[in-house]
Amino acid sequence: MASAVTLDAARNVADALLYEGYLLYPYRASAQKNQLRWQFGVLAPPAAAELGEDSDARVEVIVDAHPGAELSLELRFLRLRTRDDGDAVWDEAEHRVVTLEASLDELASFPRRVPMVAGREGSGAYRTETILGACLVAADPLPGPHGITRLTVHVTNETPSPTPITTRAAALRRALVSTQRLLAIEGGRFVSAIDPPEWVRPAVDRCRNERLFPVLAAPNDDVVLASPIILYDHPELAPESPGNLFDATEIDEILSLRTLALTDAEKAEARATDPRAAEIIDRVDDMPPEIWERLHGAIRSLRPVWSDGPETDDQPGLTIGAKVRLQPGRRADAQDMFLAGRIATVARLETDYDGHDHVAVTLDDDPAADLQRSHGRYLYFAPDEVEVSG
Repeated sequence: MASAVTLDAARNVADALLYEGYLLYPYRASAQKNQLRWQFGVLAPPAAAELGEDSDARVEVIVDAHPGAELSLELRFLRLRTRDDGDAVWDEAEHRVVTLEASLDELASFPRRVPMVAGREGSGAYRTETILGACLVAADPLPGPHGITRLTVHVTNETPSPTPITTRAAALRRALVSTQRLLAIEGGRFVSAIDPPEWVRPAVDRCRNERLFPVLAAPNDDVVLASPIILYDHPELAPESPGNLFDATEIDEILSLRTLALTDAEKAEARATDPRAAEIIDRVDDMPPEIWERLHGAIRSLRPVWSDGPETDDQPGLTIGAKVRLQPGRRADAQDMFLAGRIATVARLETDYDGHDHVAVTLDDDPAADLQRSHGRYLYFAPDEVEVSG
């Protein structure tokens, strides 16, 4: 199975998505933006269909696994807990997890149906409603020489209701909210649903993913996170972030500074709105200077810039100031035909953020070459589109 460290990292990303939009700045129940909540991953009872709410979600992913491979599944969602203190009604959320461990061989022979039961509860000012559902997990070995398997996870809200549910608030209190799945495989790896290898692309294209989007979530591709929010493969949380702000796409520094600027009355209302809002207010108020400095900016990676580097084996003599003959061939720019065979001087050698090398030149017979150089305007070519001229 994926290591504990790997799974913890994937769970941290999953938790940030689980509470995405839970409560928005300024974290007060009276704020207009917090009047309509729970926008992601809502699976409501079938009786709420007339409200336009869905009651099921499906994920299908391709697994390249060895015999005896073991699957671990976490179905993760929020269950609403209504607080009614006599003055106001507010829905908080509690994190629920349903788990399954089984071998792919077992799932291929006998699909597993995992029931979900959350009974109605009432304690003091809090109450929860009954939620019933199920998670069906199946594995289908696919024909062909590659030995791959399609893994299907289908979750449904099956909460009964004698009459149609006519309000969204009633539907949400019987719903699985922010539904997501975390899958880990021991003895194999998952195939990217976004950018699969060509040999497996036809199988990936036939996968059905409804209301959840699976992405690779571990360096060894043995963990998949399927969430209602679209991500790229291998998502990560910014290591500078000191905690969740319920908006993982926001710039932490800006949002934290705005939170710090709330008045004492606004902070008091936010603290009274929700315990998680109180955590944010307290964290920002107590944030030490070194954390603020860390939030101010970060360079994720530094790549060596080729411009000051030595000659390369592939292009001996290709340095700044070298004379080169242009041989454009990669681009479809019609202007390139007029540059073929021209002599130019290398002004800069650069590497872009994707790691691709570029040769910046000025034409020797261009009367405006000095002006172009003074303004930093060059013609750019790939290294194999220039030939060092003796």
